[in-house]
Amino acid sequence: MVEDPNRGPDAEEPRKSTNAAGESSQYTEQVGTFTALRFGNFRLLLTVHMLGVAAQWIQQLTINWLVYNITGSGTILGALNMVGTFTSLGMIPAGGVLIDRVNHRKLLLMCVTWMLVITLGLAFILLTGHRQIYYLFIFAALAGVTLTVFINLRQVAVFDLVPRAVTPGAIPLLLTGGGIMRSFGPAIGGFLILWFGPSGNFFLQAGAYALLTVTIIQMRFPAREVSTVRLSPFRNIRDGIRYVMKEKVTRTFMLTGFITPLFTVPIITILPPIYVVKVYHGGPEILGMLLAPVGIGGIFGGIFTASLSRFERRGVVQVTALFLLAMSLVAFGLSSKYWVALPLLGLAGFFEAIFLTTNQTLLMLSIPAELRGRVISIVNLSGTFSFLGGLAAGIGSDFFGSPKPVTIIMAGSAACVAILVLIFSPTIRNYRLSQGIAAGTMKKSEDRAS
Repeated sequence: MVEDPNRGPDAEEPRKSTNAAGESSQYTEQVGTFTALRFGNFRLLLTVHMLGVAAQWIQQLTINWLVYNITGSGTILGALNMVGTFTSLGMIPAGGVLIDRVNHRKLLLMCVTWMLVITLGLAFILLTGHRQIYYLFIFAALAGVTLTVFINLRQVAVFDLVPRAVTPGAIPLLLTGGGIMRSFGPAIGGFLILWFGPSGNFFLQAGAYALLTVTIIQMRFPAREVSTVRLSPFRNIRDGIRYVMKEKVTRTFMLTGFITPLFTVPIITILPPIYVVKVYHGGPEILGMLLAPVGIGGIFGGIFTASLSRFERRGVVQVTALFLLAMSLVAFGLSSKYWVALPLLGLAGFFEAIFLTTNQTLLMLSIPAELRGRVISIVNLSGTFSFLGGLAAGIGSDFFGSPKPVTIIMAGSAACVAILVLIFSPTIRNYRLSQGIAAGTMKKSEDRAS
């Protein structure tokens, strides 16, 4: 049988289908933990995601270390992350339209090429001894231009490359791959700062983007019908906003997803350099080792979520994981010993992976294919809360003279919100996984009938 690279799986319903690599299978209720790995193009997407996460974590660790090493200010550290978030948020409306309109393979290549160019530029600047703070702010702004598109596109591409019934296992595997790189990326980055300086980290990051380019070239995406191609960008954006406002399930999971960027993500991304200097009195190698357990925990959390397979009560799983994530970070904030902090951060990574994977899976299943790029971009307005949380974490650590009190306050707030959501949101408390899978199948049937 001759393989047609323009045909792919009907990723919107669990039936016999042929994926972009020509693989054919019958997908019924029996979907295993690693079923998605049978698809060659999904394996390539997993590689792209892992390399992308490694590059991003090396970048974030190096920039954060440089900024705090130069300024000694948690506020400036928070402001740097705010700049990248602002430019990333500015791309959200256009990014959603691009994802829905442009060939996904071409768009991935465009994002990676841009990151390769600016990363090499910063690496050479640092190599020549220029370490002025404004170079780092400019780089953060330029990187933010593609960050939203690149991250959202990797999520949406899962539905291109595997059937819909396989996605509840495919998305956790994607996050697990990211967790592996989240473990090794910071550790490698910390030691590279020690051995080769910050410029060596950015050269390594550029090498990762070069490998990404080669991997993406090998990928083949199925042909897609782009029904919105004749509409204006403003109409496309408005359609995405209207869908979020109209659909209660999508709106509820979107609002739940805002909790971690506001309360818990800044603890893991902004505060570690301050912990290393003020609590553990170490150097960049300690910073890398401090972040590694979060990624290791994420690996096990992703595998655990994928193994849930057809477990129905995903809404309860999501909120329970959020509460346990918050409590792990509260315990981390209360601890003063490095050897106690590491397993607590591992637990935080484990529960964070379960929460993020479950939240993203349920969100993606609730959105029709023709709106997925635009709606996911709007959903990721949670980045607004990310920079607010990061700025609050930085200012709070300066105010208290230590990152520990602000950690306890932010993580404790997240735990309280999780309890309130479980009590007062029947949409989440009663949600079943089969609702999301059935909704997509029903939508396809209605489209065929019309």
